[in-house]
Amino acid sequence: MDLLALASLLLVLAAGFGAVNALVLRLPSAIGILVVALAASFAIMVLDILLPGLGVAGEVRTVVLEFEFSETLLEGMLGLLLFAGALHVKLADLKREWPLVLLMATIGVALSTAIAGVGFSWITGAPLLIALVFGALISPTDPVAVLGVLRAAKLPKTLETKIAGESLFNDGVGYVVFLVLVGLAYPAGDDHGRGLSGAATLFAQEAFGGAALGAALGFVAFRVMRRIDDPPIEVLITLALAFGGYQLSLWLHVSAPIMAVVAGLLIGDVGTKYGMSKATRAHVDTFWTLIDEILNAVLFLLIGVEVFAVAFDASYLLAGLAAILLHLLARFAAVIVPVTLLRPFGRDFEAGLTRIMTWGGLKGGISVALVLSLPEGEWTPVMLTATYMVVLFSIIVQGLTVAPLAARLNGTGS
Repeated sequence: MDLLALASLLLVLAAGFGAVNALVLRLPSAIGILVVALAASFAIMVLDILLPGLGVAGEVRTVVLEFEFSETLLEGMLGLLLFAGALHVKLADLKREWPLVLLMATIGVALSTAIAGVGFSWITGAPLLIALVFGALISPTDPVAVLGVLRAAKLPKTLETKIAGESLFNDGVGYVVFLVLVGLAYPAGDDHGRGLSGAATLFAQEAFGGAALGAALGFVAFRVMRRIDDPPIEVLITLALAFGGYQLSLWLHVSAPIMAVVAGLLIGDVGTKYGMSKATRAHVDTFWTLIDEILNAVLFLLIGVEVFAVAFDASYLLAGLAAILLHLLARFAAVIVPVTLLRPFGRDFEAGLTRIMTWGGLKGGISVALVLSLPEGEWTPVMLTATYMVVLFSIIVQGLTVAPLAARLNGTGS
C-alpha cells in the first residue's frame, strides 16, 4: 500500500469512527475514536475465530505490522502535535509556574523511570537496565492526550498551565532519558551509548541542543514574520518551522520534541504579540487547531488498531495489569516529591493538585511508539503488551474521569 492510499485509508477510518462516536457513544472525540477503533479491531479478531476461512484478521495484522507506527509518530506527527500544543501556552503564565514544571520534568521523570523500572524488573524478572527502559517509555505524559482533556476540564488558569507546561517538557525530557537508557541497555544499536560518560554527553546534546535549536529557529521565523503581513505566507512559515525544524533536529541528533516545544512557545507568545497582525493570528490559530484535531484523531485511531501487534499471552497480560499499578505509583511519586520540595519555600498550590496531576498524567501514542522502536529481544513482547495496556487504561479510564475528578476536587482541599 503506497503512502497516499494509506493516508486516505486512515482519514476515511478516522472520519467514519468519529461519526460513529458522535452518533452513538458521544465520548470526547479522540477517546471515542480510540474506543471505536479498538472495538472494530476486536470484532475482526472474533470474526476470524468464528470464520477462520476469511483470514481478515491476518491481513489486517500484516498491514499493521508493516506500518511504521513508531517512525510515523516520532519522526513526523509528533513535531506538529507538540508545536500545536505549545502555541497555546503563554510564556508569562509558564514563568510563574516554572519551579514545579522544571522539577516535575526532571526529578519527576527520573523518579518515575526508577520506580516503574525497578518494579517491572521485580514483577517480570527482566534485567534492571531493560526494565529501566520500560520505566522510561511509560514515564512521559502524552501532551496530545493531556491537552485534549484540558479543553473539557475547565480548570483554573494556573492549574491548567502547570499541567500543560509539565506535559510538554516532560515528554521531551522523557524521550531523551529513553534514548540514553536504550544506549546503555542495547549498546550494539547505539554508538553514543557507551558507558555513563557517553550517556551524560548524549543527554546534554539532546536536551540542551534541542532547546537551543528551537529558540534559534523560532527567533528567525519570528523576525521574518515581523517584516511581512501576509497571513497565508506566515502560516506557511510556522508549518515550515515545525516540519523543517523537527527534521533538522533529527539530522543534528538533538531532541526534536524539545525543539518543537521551545519553538512553539516562542511563536505562540512573542510571535503572536509582536510579529503577527490580528488577521494572521486568526489564520495561525485556526490552521494549527485544525491540524491538531486531525492528527489527534488519526493518532488515536492508530493506537486502537495497534492491538493487532500485541501478544495476548496470559503472563504478559498479568504483567500489564501490574504495570498499570506501577504507572500510577510512579506518576504519584513524580508529582508529590516536587510539590513537597517546593512547599517550604512558600509555594501555594491549588486544591486537589496532587490528585488531579497524578490522575491526569495520561500516557498515549508516544509510549506505544517508543516501545515499538525497541530492537527485537526476549523482553520486547511483554514490554509491548504491558505498555499497550497502560496506555489503554490511561486514555480510556483516566481520560474519561479526570475532568469530573478535577471539577469535584478543585476548591475542596488538596
